[in-house]
Amino acid sequence: MKKITLQEVVSSMLQYQGGEKATMIGIGPMSKTLIKACMLLGKEKDFPLMFIASRNQVDADELGGGYVCNWDQARFAKAIQEVAEETQFDGLYYLCRDHGGPWQRDNERNAHLPEDEAMALGKKSYLVDLLNGFDLLHIDPTKDPYVVGKVIDMDVNIRRTVELIEYVEAERKQRNLPPISYEVGTEETNGGLTSPENYEAFIQKLHAKLDEKGLPHPAFIVGNTGTLTRLTENVGHVDSTSCKELSAVAKKYGVGLKEHNGDYLDDAILLEHPAFGVTAMNVAPEFGTVETQAYLKLVEAEARLAEQGLIKEASQLGTALREEAVKSGRWKKWMVDGKDKLTPEEIFKDEALTHLITEISGHYTFNNPRVKAEIAKLYENLKVSGIDGEKYVIYKIQAAVDHYVECFNLKGLTSRLRKN
Repeated sequence: MKKITLQEVVSSMLQYQGGEKATMIGIGPMSKTLIKACMLLGKEKDFPLMFIASRNQVDADELGGGYVCNWDQARFAKAIQEVAEETQFDGLYYLCRDHGGPWQRDNERNAHLPEDEAMALGKKSYLVDLLNGFDLLHIDPTKDPYVVGKVIDMDVNIRRTVELIEYVEAERKQRNLPPISYEVGTEETNGGLTSPENYEAFIQKLHAKLDEKGLPHPAFIVGNTGTLTRLTENVGHVDSTSCKELSAVAKKYGVGLKEHNGDYLDDAILLEHPAFGVTAMNVAPEFGTVETQAYLKLVEAEARLAEQGLIKEASQLGTALREEAVKSGRWKKWMVDGKDKLTPEEIFKDEALTHLITEISGHYTFNNPRVKAEIAKLYENLKVSGIDGEKYVIYKIQAAVDHYVECFNLKGLTSRLRKN
């Protein structure tokens, strides 16, 4: 059976009415365990999976590789295929590039690379995505280190976006590869809303430029309805009117509204999304936090078993996670109130802050050799006492993802799409 493209998925979903309406979820692939949990849940609940990898998470080795399992695009695709075979998942899953393009790796942005160099590196990354079967590419040239404190000019964004799509399409056709889908957008990460007027103007201008060059229209266009993730909560203020209006504008032009930073939103907000016609939402750090919290609970259980003499030598996973998470520095972007300026030494003096940083950035350390060794030791210790540690972690991840599946009316969506 030919795989349904995300472009076709969006086209079908824009036609759904009433109880058929659904909102897809883009899942940050924080670990192989998370992918396994999602595959098992996807198999049970019959919904399509979108795995959204940023360039920091998954990228070509020559560009610096990725912190998730040391995956480049080929190893990422292979790992997902292996998990699908292991779990006997025969539903729909999509490899998606999240925030691809220039300056999207931390080192490129911090180095203030000139535009031509940053664009060239973004194109290299996209080419490797293309050659390894990615289904969706997010074209995002907006993290310009020379534009600080304000939103990038729309015309500059469109010029770069068209140039990147034109490059990918030329490479795709030259290699006789199948069509892929695109996501574009003017996401404002400071929590400011995208106005319907600017959103429509962006779509009109972009479509006109794409049509001039005979290039495909995107499947998704990102719009900010007020979501903003900090620490372990969403500190933005989601505007229902904005959700409704931006969805209507997107549908008018045959594209889907995509939200980013959807982590930790209240159920009442999530439940209204299908009704308003929001086509998809990305959730990533929340699932990494859930997995980290699951490991910390298992560490608590291990300690209690050790106190009772049922475990001879407890693992040091809790200590490893705390120390490696703090030393990673990856937590800085999630912090508030100037805490991003604290040194590791200062943080370790504050037990509550250390625990918080471990929860929000522990997932950055899952591929750390020390952490991996301690997870293996933890699992072995628990196994002796009849506890399946991995099964528990998978259960906690599934519960977190299933919360979105239920609110977004995703159950059975794969069957509905295949029927169309």
